[in-house]
Amino acid sequence: MRSIGEMARDSGLGVSALRFYDRAGVLVPAWVDPVSGYRWYDPGQLEEARLLARLRRAGMPLADVRMVLVGWSTADTDLVRGLLQAHLRRLERGLADAHGEFSTLRALLDERENPMTSLGTATVELSVPAPELAAALDAVRFAAGSDPDLPMLAGVLFDIEGTALSVAATDRYRMAVARTASTGYDGPRVQAIVPLPLADAMRALLDGEAQVRLGLDGDRVSLTAGDRQTAGRCLDHDFPDYRRLVQLPEGRRAVVDTAALQEALKSGPVRRGELSKQDGEHCDVSVLRVVDDGTVTLCEDGDEGQDDVAVNRRFLLDALTAGDRDELILEFGAPTAPIAIRRPDDERALSILMPVRLED
Repeated sequence: MRSIGEMARDSGLGVSALRFYDRAGVLVPAWVDPVSGYRWYDPGQLEEARLLARLRRAGMPLADVRMVLVGWSTADTDLVRGLLQAHLRRLERGLADAHGEFSTLRALLDERENPMTSLGTATVELSVPAPELAAALDAVRFAAGSDPDLPMLAGVLFDIEGTALSVAATDRYRMAVARTASTGYDGPRVQAIVPLPLADAMRALLDGEAQVRLGLDGDRVSLTAGDRQTAGRCLDHDFPDYRRLVQLPEGRRAVVDTAALQEALKSGPVRRGELSKQDGEHCDVSVLRVVDDGTVTLCEDGDEGQDDVAVNRRFLLDALTAGDRDELILEFGAPTAPIAIRRPDDERALSILMPVRLED
């Protein structure tokens, strides 16, 4: 028999915790001295105590811990797996909620540091070269979202600050940002989310070489090209803080031949992966590796290493097309960090892709 002190030492649970779990009926000692009240444990209970310690460190509720221990002792693996998976989903939802709250807090801090003019009161008019605005919209359009539950992502963000006009789009799994110069406005920072149909209508007007006029008046946005104009209402939502999302740590850089990599992706090995564990979405995945000479190769099934990065194949093909260069720079961090696609001659345009978890 093990004393409560020995059980605490070997299991990672404190003496007070073991007493609590005894009173809660979760881990009951094999024998309690009727005179001293001292608790003694059977050697076989050490495994359960260690399991209990792991579950509590993972934040599992006590009611579920009790059921996991029951399933463990009866070899009911389906019950145990189901409870573990349910708790993991709760943790992921909680983490997503926490990210959302922290993003809001960061946005509030940014507003304090760099106040923006309210969209409802802003009146802005600026001029932009049509080819540059067209190129910027082409660089980001592919990353825009279409999820009806996330209406703030169903548009292109126009971010006006001084003489710079940045456009950004994201669907959570990828993001693209581009920037162009403008003239005629030098006031406080103003942001507007242009709905995708209106952004596409704007792009259709950008077929010339002349300057176009972009206007914001309250919640309305317009683009005028010569005697043609398109206009509509902005989306009344807050866009994610894209500036923080694209601040990536330095990683390995590889210059790739765009056409060659596109062909390799289309004809190379494909795996299945989870685009979103929470939503149960799946996708075709390509696993990328940067070899010692700086080239990027595609890994065969079963040949993945710990430094290789799995990405949504279609998303990467879209990003390469939007990059619009014969050569592009792929930047890799850790396998769990986003991959960045940059133009070698233009730091104003960038897209990032979130890595994908391979299915077992």
